[in-house]
Amino acid sequence: QVQLVESGGGLVQPGGSLRLFCATSGFTFSSYYMGWFRQAPGKEREFVAGITWSGGRTYYADSVKGRFTISRDNAKNTMYLQMNSLNPEDTAVYYCAVRFRPAAGGYYLPNDMDYWGKGTLVTVSS
Repeated sequence: QVQLVESGGGLVQPGGSLRLFCATSGFTFSSYYMGWFRQAPGKEREFVAGITWSGGRTYYADSVKGRFTISRDNAKNTMYLQMNSLNPEDTAVYYCAVRFRPAAGGYYLPNDMDYWGKGTLVTVSS
């Protein structure tokens, strides 16, 4: 069955960095658009970054552009999110998700994605 497992979250000071991992199984990872989303306490889940099946195109929310980098290793069935210059507003549960429906690339809403991981908590605090 389809599985997505996030890891790499934790507590980090403002200005620090973290790298998130999304390990997948149960589907042909290299064929599908993948995305990172986050949900802060009391807020709706929001798009953070997305990447096409080949990794050739990436997309970022304005709030993370220039600080976060999404990537994927199709040989390892794994997606990554490198997060730099973290600030308290980045505190959230981070989820990875896959879109099995046709994807031209771009920015997707949570309802546009098909399967989700359970999330990993990132807390930015001094």
